[in-house]
Amino acid sequence: MITQRSIEEGVAMEKGKTTPEYFEACSIIEMHDDDVRTLGLVPNQLVKVTSECGTVIVKVVKGRQSLYPGLAFIPQGVWANQIVPPRTQATGEPQYSGFPVTVEPANGERRKSALELVQGAVGMWRGDQ
Repeated sequence: MITQRSIEEGVAMEKGKTTPEYFEACSIIEMHDDDVRTLGLVPNQLVKVTSECGTVIVKVVKGRQSLYPGLAFIPQGVWANQIVPPRTQATGEPQYSGFPVTVEPANGERRKSALELVQGAVGMWRGDQ
């Protein structure tokens, strides 16, 4: 798994992190076509991505960049932050690239908004009221 800035994320961020544009630009996972097929997934399907430190629900999209089989990409942002390991490798930055994840169908779960994820991370989210 890797995460980094993307053009789509940067453009959407200018409009605001609670906008539909930001949600669609960042709550995604780009994967190689072979991996999507091997996992029995289809484009635009919701999946659960799990790392050693968390899980997040995102939408599978065709890779916009060249991705090798076995490599997945989530744009930097609230969704990626749910699964990025806190290790810094003595750099002062979390390990944004090169960490293992599992990807599986979300089975009825939904993508959460940026606000839900941030509030949930600090224990403030009270659910859909």
